Amino acid sequence: MGQPWGLANLFGIELWERFSFYGMQSLLAFYLYYSVTDGGLGMDQGAALSIVGAYGGFVYMTALIASFVSDRILGSERTLFYSAILVMFGHIALALIPGYPGLAIGLVAIAVGSGGVKTASQVVLGQLYSKQDPRRDAGFSIFYMAINIGGLLGPIISGWLWGWQNFHWGFGAAAVGMAIGLIQYTAGRKTTIAAAGGEAPNPLPRSQYLRWAVGALVAAAVIVALIATGVVRLEWLSNIIAVIALIAAVTLLWQMHSSPLTSATEKSRIIGYLPMLLVSVVFFAIFQSQFTVLAVYADQRTNLDFFGLTLTPGQVTSFNPVFIIIFSGVFAALWTKLGKRQPSSPVKFGIASIIIGVSLFFFLPFAGGAENSTPLLVIVWILFLFTMGELMLSPVGNSLATKVAPDAFQSRMMAVWLMSLSMGTALSGTLGGFYDPTSADAERSFFITVGVAAIVVGLIIIALKNWVLNKFVDVR
Repeated sequence: MGQPWGLANLFGIELWERFSFYGMQSLLAFYLYYSVTDGGLGMDQGAALSIVGAYGGFVYMTALIASFVSDRILGSERTLFYSAILVMFGHIALALIPGYPGLAIGLVAIAVGSGGVKTASQVVLGQLYSKQDPRRDAGFSIFYMAINIGGLLGPIISGWLWGWQNFHWGFGAAAVGMAIGLIQYTAGRKTTIAAAGGEAPNPLPRSQYLRWAVGALVAAAVIVALIATGVVRLEWLSNIIAVIALIAAVTLLWQMHSSPLTSATEKSRIIGYLPMLLVSVVFFAIFQSQFTVLAVYADQRTNLDFFGLTLTPGQVTSFNPVFIIIFSGVFAALWTKLGKRQPSSPVKFGIASIIIGVSLFFFLPFAGGAENSTPLLVIVWILFLFTMGELMLSPVGNSLATKVAPDAFQSRMMAVWLMSLSMGTALSGTLGGFYDPTSADAERSFFITVGVAAIVVGLIIIALKNWVLNKFVDVR
């Protein structure tokens, strides 16, 4: 396909990491709020959704750790490799250690490892191309297909194992998948990746290693103590993660913009990037509700019969990656075919926000319906629209972050992009707290309000396209 061979190896490890992550995430809400007699932890549903949203946001937030380690200690390629090992360890803990200890150890390890894989893999991929390489967006779209092949197979297999045995069998499948990914990546590591991402662009003096390590341990201990003592309530976690992600993004942007290592052109691009981040937050607050609001809707309101097969609620999320697999190649070919005639990044972002806003209106005819009354094909159609918006925004956003990044802060700008995903994902848990499926009026108001907000944001960024492109200078 005219792409560098390193894309194939990165495609493989990303596929298996996403297989493990989405397989686990598709079960997480149900594992938390299902009763102990059903194999769950018996948690309050509202608290469970807040945790799921906060956890998803925390995964992206760990990109901060990964970007620091990548830029200043290991380089992006070694960060990717060691993060994948940590992901595998986390899934093993979830599978083998019962109850809250296994949950805590597994989720923290997976979150830190997944943040590293997500950040470092895309930085390494970006280094396989020049900034002006016309293959770049197509390459990221192909890479995005790997994410969604994993996102398809993970929930299907983990959901089936949950239904056949229990939650821990599903978590075990995730561990096996990550092991396969590590073996594949290691086998082709030297020949396909070579020197890409091998050096830390802004090395940390060794004399500062101990100070940073102690600071990280103290911060972790404080967080654990606040949650364990009940000072921080579980229902607050999604909002807390969103605020922390916002503070982190602002801090990173300010550091890059004020650094003497950043040129005037690079500073201009940073300013133009700000409204793009806002669109991303709004989009992913809705998109990631697949694991909060839509998870509850699939469990309580949807008829899960699929042409004679009865799906588990977690398997419903597999329809989104099916559509990604079908259409990501189409979008990659489209952008390649159009070349410089393709819509600019602000227009793509605006269209994505409008599409996902419109998709929520298809819930309205079924507002306040009976239990398991919504046809599954309605949810499939909504997820198709989610996918069309995702393909207009997510792979394009990944690519854009590597194009507007200052040369000295490549991983850091990718971390800023992931902070927007962190905010959006965490806010999907907050949205879960406002969603009330027992009231037709409340349900209708919820979908109308959120949908209109997304449409308005999309129209605003399209109106600002000329200003954004002027700030981007030579980046579209």
